[in-house]
Amino acid sequence: MTTSYDADVVVIGSGALGSNAAYELAKQGRSVILLEAGSRIPRWKILENFRTSSRKANFNDPYPNEPWAHTSYDPEYLENTGSFNFRPGMLKLVGGTTWHWAAACWRYLPNDMKLKTLYGVGRDWPIDYDTLEPYYQRAEEALGVAGNGDEDQSGQGGKAWPPRSQPYPLPPDATTYMNQQLVKRLAPEGFHYIHEPNGRVTRPYDGRPACCGNNNCMPVCPIGAMYSGDMHATHAENAGAKLITEATAYKLEKGAGNKIVAVHYRKPDGSDVRLTARYFVVAAHGLETPKLLLMSDVANSSDQVGRNLMDHTGIGLLMIGDEPLWPGRGAVQQGGIFNWRDGDFRKQHSAVKHSMSNAVPNRTITERLLKQGVIGPELDEGIRHDAARWIDVGTVFEMLPSPTNRVTPSDKKDALGIPMLRVNYDVDDYVKAGKEVAKKDYARFAKIFNAQIVEDESGWQNRDHIMGSVIMGSDPKDSVVNGDCRTHDHDNLFLATTGVIPASGVINPTLTGVALSIRIADTINKEI
Repeated sequence: MTTSYDADVVVIGSGALGSNAAYELAKQGRSVILLEAGSRIPRWKILENFRTSSRKANFNDPYPNEPWAHTSYDPEYLENTGSFNFRPGMLKLVGGTTWHWAAACWRYLPNDMKLKTLYGVGRDWPIDYDTLEPYYQRAEEALGVAGNGDEDQSGQGGKAWPPRSQPYPLPPDATTYMNQQLVKRLAPEGFHYIHEPNGRVTRPYDGRPACCGNNNCMPVCPIGAMYSGDMHATHAENAGAKLITEATAYKLEKGAGNKIVAVHYRKPDGSDVRLTARYFVVAAHGLETPKLLLMSDVANSSDQVGRNLMDHTGIGLLMIGDEPLWPGRGAVQQGGIFNWRDGDFRKQHSAVKHSMSNAVPNRTITERLLKQGVIGPELDEGIRHDAARWIDVGTVFEMLPSPTNRVTPSDKKDALGIPMLRVNYDVDDYVKAGKEVAKKDYARFAKIFNAQIVEDESGWQNRDHIMGSVIMGSDPKDSVVNGDCRTHDHDNLFLATTGVIPASGVINPTLTGVALSIRIADTINKEI
């Protein structure tokens, strides 16, 4: 008997990962339905919301926060029970959170994927760098990554690394005066300042204009030079995929042979819809994906769904240097210091990455001076002086997976009666040891720039890099998906989320997530 399906593949979540998977499937002729809990909002509307808002520091504020699709800054959305207030800046709309990311597109190093073997801590990936390399290239082409392929991104000042089969799709942006001066003063002290590969195009590419340095990437690129996931949601539609918005998936239905046979979603009016498919891809980011699996009682024979949550939890340094550097011209990030990215030290403490923000600092500086009672012409002069010399260092640490760092469905319900999120999250001694290394670097930075310290005890900070919550591994007893991102328990259920990443390193995980998602599409295309 022939079985009739609503689609070959249902993809749940229209962020960068889900939309790239949907596009790769649709352009191969597969029938694809792409579900999105949030709405579709035009760029001009988000930009208008930002320009008219008095809450410029809240990067979620210009975006919709619906009773059935909350942003993560809604206090009702995410309940914390651990020692750390885990609250990454996640969005729910077509295109997802890449609407307001910094667009850093680093690759993992081969050693990052062999952490347990080389350094005796954490976990190894079940696949190696060579397996993922062709998909890194395709992901970079999809996102329009501009980068410098001649640098040693391990931070050791050696040959170009990691290995690449082809150059970056686009040349790097011109080095700003600020970054020229940072390199000039940091390099003699042994710090390797490396250009950041970035999903912000340096010439017209895939219908996008070249970046003109609005310095407004977070919360929204006004012209669409920076990549956002809605671009591939549109590509998927143009290739034949069907996009359904305001559709919150709340149940995956199991059938014969332990296959997933349907997804159930709820609309804002409370009505329910059941969709069937041959394959299902859950791409609902690293918090909502495990929540959906746990609510559905699927893929959890290992009891690892929702556990091992990681987020590059970091700290920050603010200081005023001794010469004008003029931050705020060009992209909000252009580089970082990677001296502590890889080495035997990882047996004792976490890897460390320092990034130098290039965002316009005037709002922060003005608020600080006003709190000091500075007003009138003195305030104007103070803003001009401090803004030119402002140095904002953001540091991230390599996390290790811990089963007690965990996301679960909350007892609280949204407007549709669907559970919201509960997170238990603590920072472990491996990261705390890395912090001691970072603080020694902070003291050296301050000395190099003869700086006045504004803040060097920021406390732990969110970094919005969700990993580990549906962890990848070769053993079904201690992991959720295998090296293909296929769940161990259901051979037609794949997870397209950075939540599969088992060893976090110190790099932003989105490019890797897109690479894995394209690979998922290739696997499904071979099997259908």
